[in-house]
Amino acid sequence: MNTKTYIPWENTYDPEVWRARRRVLRAVFRPVGFKLLARLGRVEGLDNVPRQGRLVVMFNHIAFFDPLAVLGVLPRDAVPMMKAEALDYFLLGYLPRWWGVVPIWRGEVDLLAIRQSLAVLEAEEALLIAPEGTRRPALSQAKLGMAYLAARAQAPILPVAIEGTEGFPTWPFSPRWWKQRIHLKFGRPFRYVVTQRNPSRDLLRRMTDEAMYVLARLLPPHRRGYYADLSKATQETIVWL
Repeated sequence: MNTKTYIPWENTYDPEVWRARRRVLRAVFRPVGFKLLARLGRVEGLDNVPRQGRLVVMFNHIAFFDPLAVLGVLPRDAVPMMKAEALDYFLLGYLPRWWGVVPIWRGEVDLLAIRQSLAVLEAEEALLIAPEGTRRPALSQAKLGMAYLAARAQAPILPVAIEGTEGFPTWPFSPRWWKQRIHLKFGRPFRYVVTQRNPSRDLLRRMTDEAMYVLARLLPPHRRGYYADLSKATQETIVWL
């Protein structure tokens, strides 16, 4: 299936069109996802999640299951940004199509993905983003897209730290299923104080790194990677909510 044809919306995003479908998918996923395909352990900080309004949800990306874990726990709908190739995965590729995601064609400046993402935020919905743009066991230097979208839409950012998703989804009752637990920690939301709709690249880099250091503080040391030295963290472009 050609993923370039997957354009659920382009400029106008209507959450009402997707809400009923996502309600059904949530009802199915929670028992199947966390009781059969993975094991949910500790969840911290759900009180930090804004229940309404535009929101960028950023998370560290260890494994394929990460966005499913966040969506399964988050007390509101969110629209994931996802590599377009994932929409062609056997069987699993249908889930993001039914949910309604923003597909990203990596290796190019994807203006359509930018328009779709801004449409979600302007509809006062939540956007789910892995700022690094790829899966890694520890944080790598993040790309600038998350900061650009949050600044352009003047959307708060909610950091989510994920641990224990390696190897999920797995066969039910496999050794990993018995031994491993997924842990999620929702941090305090913040927003950028930058008022420019199109910040310079240097400013976007500083904004991105400051947000990533916030995420790094929520993670165990072995997950911090590029952002391991927390003494380098600054907060000149952000304000806590």
